[in-house]
Amino acid sequence: MPTRLSIFPLAGAVLFPGLQLPLHIFEPRYRALVGDALVRDRRIAMIQPQRAVDGAPLYSIGCVGHIGEIEAMEDGRYNLVLEGQSRFRILHEMDVASAFRQVEAELIEDDEDETLSFAQRGGFEQEAREFADAQGYSVDWESVKRLDDQSLINGVSQIAPFDPASKQALLEANSLTDRCELLVQLMQFFGRSDGTEEITTLQ
Repeated sequence: MPTRLSIFPLAGAVLFPGLQLPLHIFEPRYRALVGDALVRDRRIAMIQPQRAVDGAPLYSIGCVGHIGEIEAMEDGRYNLVLEGQSRFRILHEMDVASAFRQVEAELIEDDEDETLSFAQRGGFEQEAREFADAQGYSVDWESVKRLDDQSLINGVSQIAPFDPASKQALLEANSLTDRCELLVQLMQFFGRSDGTEEITTLQ
């Protein structure tokens, strides 16, 4: 069923179901969004704009987050943690009087029980090791091995240092397997060295 969502458009900030996203809210319109969410259902819909300008068109898919931890400051700002609940697809943007944008959307039912094959998991971990080594990241690989497939693939997709368009493509992947395959391709692409210290980008 379609649902009405208040959105927080933020380039480069992608939330995945089952993960957390810390946010510092300071703009008046988004302080109003948080205040409205707190008195209703504590939901905020994260989505990327197609351009980093005010009022830009939105990508079609985002993720609904539930406000978990929250700190309200005396000057009206908030520090909060969003807990990813479900991806959503925008049906249309609504004409509203509120300071923040709202959309009518449908929630996407992902297969929460989907897993990777042994070969896929092993190949991904090997590629991740090579990418981390090339970028100089320190990773606790023993902890990585203990993660379930969903937490691993979605977690890396959310925090990886890719450009906004790449992160959006990961969010829009139709299955965990598709997301894993795309993530491997992106790590290979971004990990290529062109002889400079700057990381390659898709843009």
